Amino acid sequence: MKYTLAVLVENRPGVLTHVSGLISRRAFNIESIAASHTEDPEMTRITIDVEADDELELEQVVNQLSKLVDVIKIVNLTHVDSIERELALIKVKVSKLDRSDLVDIVEIFRAKVVDVNRDTMVIELTGEESKINAFCAVLADFGIIEIVRTGKIAVSRGALAAKDDASEC
Repeated sequence: MKYTLAVLVENRPGVLTHVSGLISRRAFNIESIAASHTEDPEMTRITIDVEADDELELEQVVNQLSKLVDVIKIVNLTHVDSIERELALIKVKVSKLDRSDLVDIVEIFRAKVVDVNRDTMVIELTGEESKINAFCAVLADFGIIEIVRTGKIAVSRGALAAKDDASEC
């Protein structure tokens, strides 16, 4: 099963490497990882989708992460009411004949064309993983040249921030 963790860490060089290295050394697969500074410039938030067989295995990951000096807090967002998004940039082959059909599909998915030239179009799409996967399946008929995805980011609903949330792992 996939679990989504919000890991708050000190904003220092090398911390992301330590976190991802620890998880991979324990033979857990990172499905997705995204990191950026937060509203507090001293803190970085890492959103990790990790594959684990069950809650006990996940607990092993969390316990190991908690031992890292730079880790401030870990919040499991898997079973919390939260908003999850991913960003994708998709470069697609396009001819003059296909261009209007492709633009129609872009509008249906509420995506955005961010670059156009004679032979290609780059499309930006934000949404849940399943929406992006469905969009890519439709675009396959046009010929996908390249896909770049950010990985999942997530935030819980409600007034509390992860740093203030009492539901720490």
